[in-house]
Order: sequence, then C-alpha cells, then structure tokens
Amino acid sequence: MRLPTVILEGKKFPRIVFSVRPVSTSSGNQGILSLMKNIYKMGGWCFDLPSMKHLKSLKDLRSLTDDETLIGLCHLEVEEGISFLGKPLHRFESKVISTVKKNLTRPDLIRHLLPSTSSSEVFTQKEMDRFVFDHTRLEKALSFFQPDESPFLLVGERYGEWLLTMGRIDLLKKIVSRTREKGFIPIFSGQWATFVLPKAKSLDVAAYATPINKKWSLFDLNQACDLIKKFDKPVISLNPLANGELLKEPEEAFSFLFNGLKIFSAITEIASEEEATKILEALKRFPSLIPPRKT
Repeated sequence: MRLPTVILEGKKFPRIVFSVRPVSTSSGNQGILSLMKNIYKMGGWCFDLPSMKHLKSLKDLRSLTDDETLIGLCHLEVEEGISFLGKPLHRFESKVISTVKKNLTRPDLIRHLLPSTSSSEVFTQKEMDRFVFDHTRLEKALSFFQPDESPFLLVGERYGEWLLTMGRIDLLKKIVSRTREKGFIPIFSGQWATFVLPKAKSLDVAAYATPINKKWSLFDLNQACDLIKKFDKPVISLNPLANGELLKEPEEAFSFLFNGLKIFSAITEIASEEEATKILEALKRFPSLIPPRKT
C-alpha cells in the first residue's frame, strides 16, 4: 500500500507515522527492527524514533534494504541545550518541577504534567533569567542525528512546556534556530494542547505535535478541538488511538482527526504487525484523506 503524504516545507511527510513499541523488550533492537521490517514491506517508510535503539534499527533497515528514502523522526529534548550556572539544566530537575508547580494552580495539570518531587525549593525570577543557551551541549546532542536519515526533528518534550511556563521561550527560539542551521526541519512537541499551541506559536517550526484523539486531549477536549480548527499552522496528532482504546474503530478515529480537525498527520504507536495491518486497512478507506493546509 502506498501511504498518503503531504508536503512539509518542501519535503514529503506521511499522513501516518508509525511509532514501533514491541510488547516484548527482551529482544532489544531485534524486536524493533523486525517490526520495522514488516511495516516497511507493507509500505511504511517513516518511523518515529524516540530512542537510540529505534535510531539504530532504522540505520540497520536502511542498510538491509539499501533504501535511502527511509526516514525517521528523531526526538531532541530541549534541556540538552540549556545550562544554569555552568551545569546542565536537568541537574536541577526537582527545582524546575517545583517552580513549574508553583506557576500552575490547577491540581489536574500538576498531576498529569509533572512527575512527583519531594523538593520545595523553587527558582527565583533572577535565577530563571540566568538560564543560558548551551551551544556545546546542543551540538553534541544534534551530532547523533543526520538530516538524510531524520530530516524532521521533534523538539520540545516536557522541558519545552516547562520553559514556556517559566517564560523562557527565547531559549526555545535559539534551539530551534540552531536546529535549522544544522539542516533539520523542527516540529515542536508538547503534551498540553491548549497551552502549547498559543504559547509556542511564534516559534519558527514547521508544525506542532500534541496528543489529540476523539476521546481526550489535555485537558479540555472541546477547547482543544476549537483551537486546532482555527490554528493556522500544521498540527500533528500524538496518540491518535488513545493508547490502543480506539484500535477497534480506527476509521472513526481517523475520520475525527483528518476530516473533522483537518489534522496534518498522526503519529501512532503499534506493538505488533497485526495492529499495523488494522491501521493500514482503515487508511484504505481514506484514499485522498483531506487536502493539507499550506505551509
């Protein structure tokens, strides 16, 4: 099957990106590679790469197939590019979490967005102003990726949202800028749709990836849907099948995303070849899907 595609900043991007997460991890890279092979035979040519094991498996698959059109979607955690007092910001994670908790007043946000911490120490405004862009550490993080293997990078993750909460979008802009200078096309990734989309809209990224499906979105589904419909930049759905809850009705799930919300693409986790087959069969009922937004 030929997967439907759209053009994102001049490059092809699939409407469905498979995130391979085998149930059994005992086989390590081989389990990931085996599932990637099967999906490739079914027409898949782009994979989500959340770990170095996934990146290694993609490299192995490109070598085995001699297919240079195979690409991945690597993840760049923004804390790799930020320091405080000469030390990586993640060394102060408990203090970061406590500071974000102080800025969030709703218990449901704290419970879903933040890991627990026993620390009550928080950053002062003067200390947050002293967070700096760490060029050396970012270069090292980017050195693991190659634009020919992973032309698109998911940038942000949890520290991306945390920095937005602390008012340091300027650091995110520097990281995104350097990512582009290295030849990558950045996609900002965040968990909280109704917060991330407005707050991060000024970033020079190609698209925004956030969890959205017909069952839920953090934290108000209706509000998130209204925002996405009006948003004038491409949005990519993370977790489109609600952790597998919607796997029995993938057509309805994809119709909600592609027809209802005009989603640009979806990154869906799969644990087996059977799940991949079910998703691909559902996609056959969307031969053209929906015309993409201009980028």
